[in-house]
Amino acid sequence: MSLSAAVLSAAGSSPSPSPSPTAPAVPSLREAQESATNAAGWVEENWSTWLAIGLRVLLIVVIAVVLRAVVRRAITKLIDRMNRRTGTAGSTALSGLLVNAERRRQRSEAIGSVLRSVASFLILGTAALMVLGTFQINLAPLLASAGVAGVAIGFGARNLVTDFLSGVFMILEDQYGVGDSIDAGVASGEVIEVGLRVTKLRGDNGEIWYVRNGEVKRIGNLSQGWSTAGVDVTVRSDEDLEKVRETIAGVGERMSKEEPWNEMLWGPIEVLGLDSVLLDSMVVRVSAKTMPGKSLTVERELRWRIKRAFDSAGIQIVGGPEVPGQPAGTPDPTAGMAAPSAYASTVSPQSVAASPITPPSTSK
Repeated sequence: MSLSAAVLSAAGSSPSPSPSPTAPAVPSLREAQESATNAAGWVEENWSTWLAIGLRVLLIVVIAVVLRAVVRRAITKLIDRMNRRTGTAGSTALSGLLVNAERRRQRSEAIGSVLRSVASFLILGTAALMVLGTFQINLAPLLASAGVAGVAIGFGARNLVTDFLSGVFMILEDQYGVGDSIDAGVASGEVIEVGLRVTKLRGDNGEIWYVRNGEVKRIGNLSQGWSTAGVDVTVRSDEDLEKVRETIAGVGERMSKEEPWNEMLWGPIEVLGLDSVLLDSMVVRVSAKTMPGKSLTVERELRWRIKRAFDSAGIQIVGGPEVPGQPAGTPDPTAGMAAPSAYASTVSPQSVAASPITPPSTSK
């Protein structure tokens, strides 16, 4: 055997090298073809289900969005129509005062905001649950968890919920508005902002009060309807009542014809009569119906005019200076003397109680 033949024989009989254990197994063409066929078959079997689910979700979303837009627009138009009806309901000064523009605007904005928020929450929440149901998701645990979470939030934020609900009912019932002077119990002043949770008041000294709506137990609105100006005139008991009545009536008649009191007075100034009669004085009650918030101004001006009219007519007010020409009464000589003391008499109960106790005598 030659050398070359031996070499060739050794090369042919040597074992082939084994593949590396870390090299990935390359799938054959047949296996790849089978995998593609299976995937295509699965897609072909389920594409109709996917398409139905997608169309259903799209339909739910479109209906929810359209319904939300329609409801919000309807609420806005309803609020605007209510404002127009309120503005044209009456032409008197009282109706115009009760429904001023700023008050209507804030009230309508608050009501519209609440209604739109509630409508959006209901519509979008229902649509979200319907979408989850389309994907065959069990909603029972979700609804149970939401209920438990709602109860926990309600207990934790009960003050916030109380404030919010109180604010909603205050606005819906139109208990007060911007520009009204109210007495809320915890604070009083002019309303400068009405919110669903907090009402902002401007006090008499310029301070700003933030009052939680849930803390308000009573509301006294001093700007709705009208106010009453009441003045008590105290005169001597020997004055002529008819003269007093005529003088006050003349003052009221002249005041009701002058600017700007003719706008502040919503009724005639009336002498109601005697409020009380004492030994040395009489109290005459004078009353008038005024514009809301103007009663104190009218009272001050009415006192001023009545005092000047009484001075001109010679009618003396109790506590005032003596009228010239009128004789002064005889002074009481005992007016400057102090009252006698109870201890001046030795038999008075006070003196007996204050005297020392005599010890009893002891017999031997």
